[in-house]
Amino acid sequence: MNLFNRKPLQLFLSATLVVSTLFMSCDKNDEDMNDKTYSTTGNASGTQMNPSNTSTSTATLTGTYNATTNLWQYNIAWSNLSATAGLVQVYGPAAIGVNGSLMFSLAITTPGVNGAASGSITLTDAQETAVLANNTYYTISSTTYPSGEIRGQVTATAN
Repeated sequence: MNLFNRKPLQLFLSATLVVSTLFMSCDKNDEDMNDKTYSTTGNASGTQMNPSNTSTSTATLTGTYNATTNLWQYNIAWSNLSATAGLVQVYGPAAIGVNGSLMFSLAITTPGVNGAASGSITLTDAQETAVLANNTYYTISSTTYPSGEIRGQVTATAN
């Protein structure tokens, strides 16, 4: 069959069908998440724990999540814990005020009652879904509050 002998409309429709098929077969991640980055933030306090407590400690989380590489870079700084920080953990999926399941722990890089946890972690697809839906939170535990002295909801905002 010779394409040059076809009517121009038939040739145009055939080409349109081929191009449409190619676009429709693209992966969703290629369309929606290619090079997509998010800023992550979250302020923590004892009143956000469930049940809440009277700790006067606070913490701030800042970070960046890259949906192409699944890499989350984070920096958490806290002050005035009742005792030295023992654990920094991320839980989810969970809305504000709801307890979730442990997803992963983060390494403490500057231990103490005033300290920090910073680094990066590669998230699974399920973890990514929870983070991008704002359904994760972090806790910082001490010997005074072994199940968590302070808690902060993680919020992801598209850049």
